[in-house]
Amino acid sequence: MKHIIFDFDGTLADSTAVFASAWNTIAKKYRYREIQLEELESLKKLSIAERSKLFNFPMYKLPTILPQFYRYYRQSLQDVILIDGMKNVLQEIEKRGYTIAIISSNSKDNILAFLKLNGINNVSTVLCSSRIFGKDKIIKKYLKESKLQTSEVLYIGDEHRDIVACKKVGIPIIWVSWGYDAIEVVQSEKPDFTVFSPAEILDIV
Repeated sequence: MKHIIFDFDGTLADSTAVFASAWNTIAKKYRYREIQLEELESLKKLSIAERSKLFNFPMYKLPTILPQFYRYYRQSLQDVILIDGMKNVLQEIEKRGYTIAIISSNSKDNILAFLKLNGINNVSTVLCSSRIFGKDKIIKKYLKESKLQTSEVLYIGDEHRDIVACKKVGIPIIWVSWGYDAIEVVQSEKPDFTVFSPAEILDIV
């Protein structure tokens, strides 16, 4: 193994409150249902399709909504929190000689600004997809451009769609329990590894 790819939101960054705030701004504008803070935990047990139904949001509108969503997100970037222990994980992974990348459906500008804000300078590549279900294509692109075999890469993510993307490409994935999807949502996809603290990532690596 040579390269380790991280998802961003939910894996490296706790952006739950910022996501909710950005969504509620859009919900007011287009008359969708708003998120109540007390229901954030229960939402983790729902699939993306179930969440969109709950909030009266038609999935086909995602491409037009996402750019606005991430603009609102950028305005509250200072409220996005680095997951406790993840900076140490990144430093240790770099020390062990691995190349670190981030592949996310957030915007590249947001991620780069967050990394700078948090003094993280060991991420070599940030790749983003404007389609939330397009990660497998971005991963394939990364493998091709970096001239890597699937056995040389490990992905770390928190969502059901991360696992699906990795299975399509044929690379192993560590699922982290502190992100956006609860274990009930992801267990049917059988991630290769499951961790409940950042330190466990280093044990698996």
